[in-house]
Amino acid sequence: MALLDIDHVDLIYQTEKSETEAVRDLTFSVDEGEFIALVGPSGCGKTTLLSMIAGLLPPTSGSVTIDGEPVVASSGSVGYMLQRDNLFEWRTIESNVLLGLSVQKKLTDESKQYALDMLEKYGLGEFRGSYPTELSGGMRQRAALIRTLAFKPRMLLLDEPFSAVDFQTRMTVCDDVHSIIKNEHKTALLVTHDISEAVSMADRIVVLTKRPATVKTIFDIDITASSPLKRRESPRFSEWFDRVWKEVSL
Repeated sequence: MALLDIDHVDLIYQTEKSETEAVRDLTFSVDEGEFIALVGPSGCGKTTLLSMIAGLLPPTSGSVTIDGEPVVASSGSVGYMLQRDNLFEWRTIESNVLLGLSVQKKLTDESKQYALDMLEKYGLGEFRGSYPTELSGGMRQRAALIRTLAFKPRMLLLDEPFSAVDFQTRMTVCDDVHSIIKNEHKTALLVTHDISEAVSMADRIVVLTKRPATVKTIFDIDITASSPLKRRESPRFSEWFDRVWKEVSL
């Protein structure tokens, strides 16, 4: 059974004067351990879909389930990583990473040690007492990801998580984030406008139509390279880029 199952989902925004159909008969699934990228025309509803998967926005009809159960925002089964790292500048990296656990009253000796072990594992142990302004953009994103992983979510939602860093840093951060997600055996759904980013990171790419969003096609990316950077060096990378770009543009 798929970890995430989106089954014939519709979403209609209603106001006193009108209604807007944002999503129509959307169906796809994500297996455990997969890294899926979601692409489509600007404004087609990619972030709206993430909100439904996170349990923040109920569909008008259809169902969104994780492990066969309807998603609930408070369940902790989904971790959400936003465009900016949202680290508090006046808190240390350790304090930032543990903040969410503390706020949700899930900070135990076990959960704290799990988070601190990840800081050590992914090269931030010596920066536990540092402040965000003392870290590079890539290190900040790593800390933000560890803060999300500290809850041990079944699935990660990544909403344009690299858009706030410069191009060169972006390449390294993609590699870091992809490596951590794979090492931790997490399932991930990435929303991005950057087709090269999608091709370099994803096992499959789901292409959405313009609004109302539905699935246009799904590509299985068969580039057998060990990292996003290595994928970009593959002779097949440009071929896949062109195929996905044409599908999004038509």
